Amino acid sequence: MKILVIDGQGGGMGSQLVENIKKKFPEAEITAVGTNTVATQSMLKAGAHHAATGENAVIVGARNADIITGPIGIVISDSLYGEITPKMALAVSQSNAERILIPMNVCSNFIVGVEKVPAAKLVEAAMEHLAAISK
Repeated sequence: MKILVIDGQGGGMGSQLVENIKKKFPEAEITAVGTNTVATQSMLKAGAHHAATGENAVIVGARNADIITGPIGIVISDSLYGEITPKMALAVSQSNAERILIPMNVCSNFIVGVEKVPAAKLVEAAMEHLAAISK
C-alpha cells in the first residue's frame, strides 16, 4: 500500500499522520510531500520512507499513490496560506487514490458541521478509516 502524505506550513499535521501510519500500518510505503522544505523535513523526521517538496512532487506522488492523506486544504487551490497551487489541488482531486482528508477550519475555509476537535483526534479518526479501507 503506497500512502502519500501531503502537508504545508510546518508539517505538524503531516508528521502526526506519518507517525501514526508507521505505527498502525508498518507494511505501508509512506511518501511525504511538503509544500515547503520545513514541512518536508518534519515529515521525513517523523519516519516517512521517501520525501520531496513542491508542486511537481505532489503531481507525481498523486499519480502513484493508493491513498492520499493530509489536511482538507490539499484539494483547495490557494489554501494553506497560498501554498497549495491550482495544479496541486487538481492533481490530488483527480487522482485515482482514496483520499483521507482531515477537516481543518482555517485559511478562510469553514467546513460546516465539523466540531472543533483536537488534531490528534482527527488523526485517530483518519487511522480508523485507513484500517477499514485497507482490509
